[in-house]
Amino acid sequence: MNPFSSGTRLRDMIRAIRACKTAAEERAVVRKECASIRAAVSDNDNDYRHRNLAKLMFIHMLGYPTHFGQMECLKLIAAPGFPEKRIGYLGLMLLLDERQEVLMLVTNSLKQDLNHTNQYIVGLALCALGNICSAEMARDLAPEVERLLQFRDPNVRKKAALCSIRIVKKVPDLVENFVNPVASLLKEKHHGVLLTAMQLCADLCILSEEALEYFKKRCTEGLVKVLKDAVNSPYAPEYDISGIADPFLQIRLLRLLRILGHGDADASDCMNDVLAQVATKTESNKNAGNAILYECVETILSIEDSGGLRVLAINILGRFLSNRDNNIRYVALNMLMKAISVDGQAVQRHRATILECVKDSDASIRKRALELVYLLVNESNVKPLTKELIDYLEVSDQDFKGDLTARICSIVEKLSPDKLWYIDQMLKVLCEAGNYVKDEVWHALIVVITNASNLHGYTVRSLYRAIQTSVDQEAVVRVAVWCIGEYGDLLMNNTGMLDLEEPITVTESDAVDVIELAIKRHTSDLTTRAMCLIALLKLSSRFPSSSQRIKDIVTQSKGSLLLELQQRSIEFDSIIEKHQNLRAALVERMPVLDEATYSGRRSGSVPAAVSTSQGNALHLPNGVAKMADAPLLDLLDLSVDEPAAPNSSGGNFLQDLLGADISSSSSQSVSGKIQAQKSGTDVLLDLLSTGSAPAQNGSSTPDIFSISQDNKTSISALDSLSSPMVPPVQASPITGGSPMDLLDGFGPNPPVPKDNGPAHPPIVAFESSSLKIIFNFSKEPESPQTTLIEANFTNKSSEVYTDFIFQAAVPKFLQLHLEPASGNTLPSSSSGSITQKLRVTNNQHGKKSIMMRIRISYKLNGKDMLEEGQISNIPRDL
Repeated sequence: MNPFSSGTRLRDMIRAIRACKTAAEERAVVRKECASIRAAVSDNDNDYRHRNLAKLMFIHMLGYPTHFGQMECLKLIAAPGFPEKRIGYLGLMLLLDERQEVLMLVTNSLKQDLNHTNQYIVGLALCALGNICSAEMARDLAPEVERLLQFRDPNVRKKAALCSIRIVKKVPDLVENFVNPVASLLKEKHHGVLLTAMQLCADLCILSEEALEYFKKRCTEGLVKVLKDAVNSPYAPEYDISGIADPFLQIRLLRLLRILGHGDADASDCMNDVLAQVATKTESNKNAGNAILYECVETILSIEDSGGLRVLAINILGRFLSNRDNNIRYVALNMLMKAISVDGQAVQRHRATILECVKDSDASIRKRALELVYLLVNESNVKPLTKELIDYLEVSDQDFKGDLTARICSIVEKLSPDKLWYIDQMLKVLCEAGNYVKDEVWHALIVVITNASNLHGYTVRSLYRAIQTSVDQEAVVRVAVWCIGEYGDLLMNNTGMLDLEEPITVTESDAVDVIELAIKRHTSDLTTRAMCLIALLKLSSRFPSSSQRIKDIVTQSKGSLLLELQQRSIEFDSIIEKHQNLRAALVERMPVLDEATYSGRRSGSVPAAVSTSQGNALHLPNGVAKMADAPLLDLLDLSVDEPAAPNSSGGNFLQDLLGADISSSSSQSVSGKIQAQKSGTDVLLDLLSTGSAPAQNGSSTPDIFSISQDNKTSISALDSLSSPMVPPVQASPITGGSPMDLLDGFGPNPPVPKDNGPAHPPIVAFESSSLKIIFNFSKEPESPQTTLIEANFTNKSSEVYTDFIFQAAVPKFLQLHLEPASGNTLPSSSSGSITQKLRVTNNQHGKKSIMMRIRISYKLNGKDMLEEGQISNIPRDL
């Protein structure tokens, strides 16, 4: 016999395929077998059709195409015998899915088989329908399936219930047809039918609120009785698993009761007693018992329940934590995280056990336990829990240090009782795992340090000790360098000694040694070295006797391959050598930073400030205004490159830390001079002395450094050291263009432009049904690129507008400065107006017109209103 003829048995083909040594040989065998099957299909071979289809199913499972055999499935399904139908339905479920158009041809055969007198054929049809039926087939065959829910044989009823789950998911409109049949199935004695009926009932409750209410009223008591019988039933060998009567049925009952009891006090009260029986009678020394207890706990926590039963459930989870099985401990930790919101006090009783899980050898358990400990921490237990976590941090795995450090820092920041404890704990964390700490953590630490004026001496001494032993931790080095630069004088004379401190003797040379060591470490990155240079500049003023040594250290970076360090070194060397009269003012101690505002901005709860018609943009305490990036970017839509707002800031935090590329977002060209204006990308810019800080009242910073070069010159790191206390200084102009001459000349503040009156007729810039904006223009004779605009806002409606805010955005070739508006309340019926002045500098004057997108927000009877528009009708000569 030909080994590849249609008469070959399935096992022979499998043996031939397995004997292949290469993929090519296997493909050859499959190709020959498929050719033989195609020939048999063409010859309409009825004798071996079932064998050929069995071969095709095996070939399909190997990944080869078998679509040519789909019609063979339908022919076998239409055959009268059970063996042919069984192979046909199996091939149908394996070779086809609900997206195949061929499937429409089988609907009629399915309908006939669902009405067949042979219960086994009915079971085949139900199984196939439950696996591959489409929405159209579900609608056509739903009446037959519904009828079979009452079939005499329990196996058919069970298959019909499972098939009904597929039908109601495909066609939710058919839910109401199955509600009553399912209610009768829930009274079944056969456990298999009862299991499938409960699954169908749960799906109906999820799909329909009406079905849920119906089952709550009609079936809750019956299900409670079934569960009680299962818990108290005697030994039944056909259902017994590890001494527990049918755990699958009990678990399914608990899940359904959880759905019925959620949000319903009456239904929950009905099932309280049986849940208590399950929780107390179920043995926990077997895996089946633990599964039932877990479902019972989840049900108790999901329904409307009394506190006593919840405490019992949480105690069960506490026992789970002592189990040797990692899976049981993991699911217990997961459930305890949900239980905290239900009864946090009961979970607190198991705090010690949970803390032990943080030290578990299993990484998943450690991580989940750490998240749970984080949720358990409160004001009363923050100190002992933090101590335990920090002690464990010393011996924890390297892979776990990152997560553990982040959680500890978050706990300390959120719940520290006082600044001294906060600083101590953060220093411990930084010394132990400083390389795993994110930048915002040590930024926040510096903010807190600036606020704790009575702890400046203690902090700088603690950091001096820490850097001696933890020089390999980058975060410790950065914070220590910053504090020594700011408070190095307090380190010398032991100012502000606390009772818990031991006095130390530190000389000026010792302090400089620390920073020199940090800047010369090969592992120090650009940020750390830049901070070291700034600290050295500050110490050159605080330690006059070490000024020459500091100058020598700074000079060593002139040849650095990093342009940022090279530029800073050149500029700082110039300050130390040539401008001693300015140095003290430039490096004065940082102003106190608003800790609450910084924390709020980190969490996103403090809105960003923008230039508004009220003139009351949010200002950080050091005078830095924070721009609202998102609203102005929205104004630009996609057609405008960059928003414009007063004190606008761009660039990311690292760029601002290093003073890199600041000119692209924070400089303006005025009469050929560069005026460095720092804006509030972050409070920490001022901490690191890498940005020009405005005055404390929030006004613009004086133009301390006016450099006579074109407006493309980048703002040097030197400009970023300007202090808000430095007055304008008049000096000789710069005579050279080398970097060493950057500080040789200082110009006065730019002249304040005078309003010379309107030189052009006013225009209606924007008008809607309720608002009208008129622009009045004037020009500066000495600066044709600059246009002064006075915007006049009028309310045409009969209602008063409050909280009036005007925002604007312009393309890159324009620079826009908005002054505070005259008010924030716009009277009704054009009986009054609000005025606001705009100053626009057009770098493409005469080539491109002034254009802007505007956004106007206000409140009308307490409701937020918003209007947007585009202004493009401004004459080109403006």
